[in-house]
Amino acid sequence: MEEERPVTGNDRLIAGRYRLRHVLGRGSMGTVWAAHDEVLRRDVAVKEILRPGGTPGDEAEVLRERTLREARSAAALAHPNLVTLYDVVQVDGDPYVVMELVPSSSLAEVVRQRGPLTDVQGAVVADAVAAALEAAHRAGITHRDVKPGNVLVADDGRVKLTDFGIARNVAEATLTSRGITLGTPAFIAPEVAAGAAVSFAADQWSLGATLFAAMTGQQPYEGANVLQTINQVVHGEVPSAAACGALEPVVAGLMTKAPAERMTLAEVRRLVRPLLPELGTDVFPAAASSRPPVQIVRPPLVNLKPTIPPDTPLAADPGPLPFFLTDAPTRELRRRPAVSVLVALSAVVLFVIGSASGFALTRTVAGAPLLPPPAQTTRSLPGITETPSLLPTTASAATAKGEQGAEFTIEVGPNWTSFLEQRTNNGLGPSTVVHLVEPNGVYEVTVQRFPDYYGKNTIKDYIELVRSRWAEGQYFAEALDATDVLPPGGRESGVQYSYRTVERATTLARGAAPAGPDLRRSRYSRVLPRGTDLWVVEVVVPTEQEEMGRDRLFNTIANTFSVKD
Repeated sequence: MEEERPVTGNDRLIAGRYRLRHVLGRGSMGTVWAAHDEVLRRDVAVKEILRPGGTPGDEAEVLRERTLREARSAAALAHPNLVTLYDVVQVDGDPYVVMELVPSSSLAEVVRQRGPLTDVQGAVVADAVAAALEAAHRAGITHRDVKPGNVLVADDGRVKLTDFGIARNVAEATLTSRGITLGTPAFIAPEVAAGAAVSFAADQWSLGATLFAAMTGQQPYEGANVLQTINQVVHGEVPSAAACGALEPVVAGLMTKAPAERMTLAEVRRLVRPLLPELGTDVFPAAASSRPPVQIVRPPLVNLKPTIPPDTPLAADPGPLPFFLTDAPTRELRRRPAVSVLVALSAVVLFVIGSASGFALTRTVAGAPLLPPPAQTTRSLPGITETPSLLPTTASAATAKGEQGAEFTIEVGPNWTSFLEQRTNNGLGPSTVVHLVEPNGVYEVTVQRFPDYYGKNTIKDYIELVRSRWAEGQYFAEALDATDVLPPGGRESGVQYSYRTVERATTLARGAAPAGPDLRRSRYSRVLPRGTDLWVVEVVVPTEQEEMGRDRLFNTIANTFSVKD
């Protein structure tokens, strides 16, 4: 067997002093290199920010500003339980962040390889991370993504909190519009997932969720998909901390839904103090020996062969839609031959901020309260034999600039949760997507707005963008409907557009079986020009329910959409 060779930087020298040696880790937003500072003659870690080819200048500037914000957040902090930032340099306009090199494994890796922590190990992690967050909060900074993957267990036993990439100083203007937040779904505080303002208390919840995962070996919330996970965080019960051993009162005190009632970080440190070992005790003795001396991370392979033909039989109907529908006439999607799809390694699917590479997407969560006052009038879906009814909601699809003319109204079911996502769209300009999700995470309505779309883009460009987001074998059965039924309002006629997708099941841990079956979804869209903007209303349903989903959900909900003047 050929020996695996490290991914090297070919001894590339940047800024005249930092020589890149080999890759320590790679994610959707950047690469972390082991490097050597030839001026101070010390080993360092260098975070190289990836800028996808063809990125417009304004989007590249936003990426640069995000990197500088991370650097400013980290530079404002100095604490033994925080990874130290040394320098920020620019090479050909691209930023590189130079940090302390900590030979270590993440807490997530430690738990995956060795199982749940002991009481003493848990106390050490709780004390260290609480101390790190205390230092950040004193500086006015919230971390906003505390999770096992961002807690490092060093080979010498030290515990450090890292990755302030989405941290925010409460006194600093944010780069995202009001209400937009980031984080990892299973560890986000409920109020943040519901779109409320982020406070220091959000970090306290995330610390509790991190300790829960470390002490039990399980995430506090696990859904079949990201949206279902977030709905569990917002609407579900708080998991019992009974399996967390001596840390039960700490975890229970932190994972309290009311932010004001959460245990303080000082109280966390006071409660775990009796469990802490004597100074110099190595409570993670196998950490260094169980980890390879050089961690090599290779880009994931992409399967370029279709694995699910369009004619594959559908699974059994899982049950009725959440509106108790009566029988309805069926309607088939008009099929066309499967479309040849561009394979885009940089494609972003919802909260791809939640993927194995970090959730760079991935993923952004926010939104204003979804439900209107109880006195507001409601309208029932046709054919419903029992309530509930549709309720009007108003939301904004403004970009980070917060421009006017971005408000819209649409009617969805009760208790649907709202999330907001910003996309870059591979050259078509930025867009804002408002996700409205049924409590079980099965049915979804999205409203996407492309500001100032017209002038150089058309609807045809949008459809090509949708195709490019899916790998071959994951996108098929595309159909375009007649446009004469859609209201005019832009520089070209709107279209009604549908397609099917297959979302591959994820694997939660090394060697584990997939978390569930592949998800087959049917997606119905109205693509609506409005002035210089392009709006897209899309309803997503399980493919096995596509007939009723189109007739009862899409045709009803899409007709309620309107842009506010």
